[in-house]
Amino acid sequence: MMIGTDLNTVLPELILAIYSMAALMFSVYFGKDKRAHAVFWMTAIVLVVLAAIIAVAPAGSHTAFNGAFVDDAFSRYTKVICLLASATIVLLSIEYCKKNNLLKFEYPILIALATLGMMMMVSAGDLMSLYMGLELQSLALYVVAAFRRDSLRSTEAGLKYFVLGALSSGILLYGASLVYGFSGTTTFSGIASTITGDGLGLGMIFGLVFLCAGLAFKVSAVPFHMWTPDVYEGSPTPVTAFFATAPKVAAVGLFARLLFDAFPEGQPDWTQIIAVLSVASMFLGAIAAIGQTNIKRLMAYSSIGHMGFALMGLAAGTEVGVQAMLIYMSIYVVMNIGTFAFILNMERDGHAVTDINSLGQYSQVEPARAAALALLMFSLAGVPPLAGFFGKLYVLKAAVEADMAWLALAGVIASVIGAFYYLRIIYYMYFGEEAEPLTGKMPAMHYIFLMAAAAAMLFGAINLFGIESYTAIAAEALLK
Repeated sequence: MMIGTDLNTVLPELILAIYSMAALMFSVYFGKDKRAHAVFWMTAIVLVVLAAIIAVAPAGSHTAFNGAFVDDAFSRYTKVICLLASATIVLLSIEYCKKNNLLKFEYPILIALATLGMMMMVSAGDLMSLYMGLELQSLALYVVAAFRRDSLRSTEAGLKYFVLGALSSGILLYGASLVYGFSGTTTFSGIASTITGDGLGLGMIFGLVFLCAGLAFKVSAVPFHMWTPDVYEGSPTPVTAFFATAPKVAAVGLFARLLFDAFPEGQPDWTQIIAVLSVASMFLGAIAAIGQTNIKRLMAYSSIGHMGFALMGLAAGTEVGVQAMLIYMSIYVVMNIGTFAFILNMERDGHAVTDINSLGQYSQVEPARAAALALLMFSLAGVPPLAGFFGKLYVLKAAVEADMAWLALAGVIASVIGAFYYLRIIYYMYFGEEAEPLTGKMPAMHYIFLMAAAAAMLFGAINLFGIESYTAIAAEALLK
C-alpha cells in the first residue's frame, strides 16, 4: 500500500519517464528520423498534458519514499512553468531543426529527460534525490548543447558546459558530504532538526557554502557564470532558448527548497551568501552586456543579471520574497521565449545572423515584429507599465520589507545601467543606420509566440493574469 501511495505521488514524473523511454525505443525500431517530426509534436503534447494534470491536482502536501520526494504547491507551480516552457521550446525548435538538418528524434527526448530532472529537482526532499534530479537534467543538457555535431562552436559549448558542470557537481557533492557528516542524515527535514538542536556549526556552514556554490553554477550567478556566454553563443539557438528558461526556474526552485527546508535556522548565514551572489550577478550582467554585439551573448549576460534579481527575492528570506521570486521567474520565462522566437528568425540569405547591428532600421522592413521585440526589450529593462517592471517591483519591495534596502538600491542602480543595452536594440531598429535587411521568414508558430509574449508583457500589467494568488499559495507551502 505504501509503495502505491508513493507511486501515485510521483505519477507525473513516472509518466514522463515511461514516455521518454517508449519514444526512444519506438524511434529506434520504427524508422528513426522518418518519425522525428511526430516525436517532436508528441513530446510537446505530453509536456502540456502533464502541466495540466499537475495544475488541477488536489491541493495539499504529500511526500514519497520516506521524505525524499515532496509534492506541494511550491513544487507544482514550478513544475507547471518548467513543463510549459519546455513544450514551447520543443515547438519553437521544429522549423529550426528542419532548416539545419537537425530534425532528429533524440532532441525532443533529451528535452523531456532534462525536464524530468527539473521536476525531480524542485520536489527534492533529500540530498540524494536533489543530486539525482540535478544530474539527470545536466546530462541531457550537455548533449543538447553539442547537438550540432558539424559545428565547432556547438561542440566547444557542450564540452565547456560538461567540464564546468562536472566541477560544479563535485563542489555540490562535497558540500552534501560535509552536511551529511555533520548532521548524520541526508533528508532536508532531518538536517533542519539537527540544526535546531545544535545550531549551525562551522562544518555545516562550510557544507552550506559548497552547496550554494554548486547551485549558483546552475543559475549562472556570479562568480560561477563563466560558462554562460560561450555556451549561449555556441549552442543551437533553440537550445540557448531552453537554457535561458526552464532550467533556470528549476535551479532557482531547488535553491529555495534546499535553503528553506534544510537550513531554516541558518537563515542569517545564507541570506548573506545569496545577497552577495545577487549584487554581483546584477552588476556583472548589467555592465558586461554593454560591450556585446552578438545578441546571443547579450542575452547570456542579460540572464545573469536577471538571476541576480530573482536571487534578491530569495535573499529576503521571507514568504513575500519567495512569492516575488516566483513572479519574477514566471515573467522572465515569457520575456525570454518571445525574444528567442525573434532571434531564431534573424537570418540573411538562409544564414543565421546574430550581430545586433544587422537590426538597423528593421522597423521599416517588419514593423509588427520590431514593435513586439521593442515591447519585450522595454519589459526586460523594467520599464513601466510593462509586466517586467512589476517583476522587479515585487523583488525590490521584498528586499526593502526584509530590511535590505541597500540590496534594493543596488538593484535599482543595476537596472538603470542594464537598460542601456536593451534600449540600444530598440534604437537600432528605429533610428539606427540602415543595414542590409534580414530576410528570414518567420514561421506562423514563431510569430504567434513572439506576439503572445509581447501582448502578455503589455496586458499582464493589469493583474499579472492572476499569478499572484498562485505564487502566494506556493510560497506559503514552502515556508509552512
